[in-house]
Amino acid sequence: RVVVLGGGNTAMDCCRSARRLGGEDVKVIVRSGFDEMKASPWEKEDAAHEGIPILNYLVPKAYVHENGKLVGMNFEKVRAEYDERGRRKLVPAGEAEQFFACDEVLVAVGQENAFPWIERDIGIAFNEWGMPVVDAVTHQSSLPNVLFGGDAAFGPKNIIWAVAHGHEAAVSIDRLLSGLNPVERPAPAVEVISQKMGIHEWSYDNDISRDDRFKVPVLPLEKALTSITLEAELGFDAATAWKEAQRCLNCDVQTVFTDSACIECDACVDICPMDCISFTGNGDEAELRTRLTAPALNLEQSLYVSGPLKTQRVMVKDEDVCLHCGLCAERCPTGAWDMRKVLMEMTHANSPCAKASRKQEVA
Repeated sequence: RVVVLGGGNTAMDCCRSARRLGGEDVKVIVRSGFDEMKASPWEKEDAAHEGIPILNYLVPKAYVHENGKLVGMNFEKVRAEYDERGRRKLVPAGEAEQFFACDEVLVAVGQENAFPWIERDIGIAFNEWGMPVVDAVTHQSSLPNVLFGGDAAFGPKNIIWAVAHGHEAAVSIDRLLSGLNPVERPAPAVEVISQKMGIHEWSYDNDISRDDRFKVPVLPLEKALTSITLEAELGFDAATAWKEAQRCLNCDVQTVFTDSACIECDACVDICPMDCISFTGNGDEAELRTRLTAPALNLEQSLYVSGPLKTQRVMVKDEDVCLHCGLCAERCPTGAWDMRKVLMEMTHANSPCAKASRKQEVA
């Protein structure tokens, strides 16, 4: 009997490994809600597929021993409350403690940030959570020559974010040492290249695939759980891998609209398979979203809005549902639409774009 404490990907690895190492009764116990768990959705799905229950809003209170041997743990039921800034706080639910019998406890809760070694009188401000107050752009603390990144700056995320923070902090340090303002960041190097090769030809594969995502085949449970050395996911065969690759939406290829070339024939509206192009009067974004050819419901995705056209209408495109198929550009009689590949090199400390920016500022 195994209890795994934690709600991240490590906890999912622990519980699934425990099943393969002989654990007959394995459960994951988390203090947060299911949707708030740090584990990736597919990791939670895999654990559920293997019959591992995930119990939420339970805070560990005590290990229970009998005759010097672990027999279980006590947990307190909690609920989440949020302040005006959306910060979560777990408060007791007022229920009796719950006991879960177990022989082993795997602690997969990660680590907490702690900065007792930083004196509080040197100019670095800390918030009520004991975290340094860090500028999201420059990564500077309230003491400008001290920078933070990764988990130490904005809480637990992943190594990709930490590396990105390191690059951004390096740019700030480079500019500070050069006597420049770190808030004014050099722009990344961007190159936009048309993909047009003919009237109906593009240099990328623009065929539309209507297939749903193919599910990766896995070993049968009765075999997968017999050994920790067996690969659970079998992978695609060549034919299925090809079909899955054809679902690529070519996100590096963007539709580019030239206002002055548009004659407002609406041919692009007619041919768009996703109804993501509209020609309408301009207005407030919230109201504009409701009167497009298809309402733009994803508020996190900005709308692509042109300048005023000859009739004072504007072209509005919902990037959230665009397939990058290029049919609008193929149909356009004046070439107002084009499909262009975007190549971007992010700014790094001492990179060519940073050097160019530095020369301009010095000049």
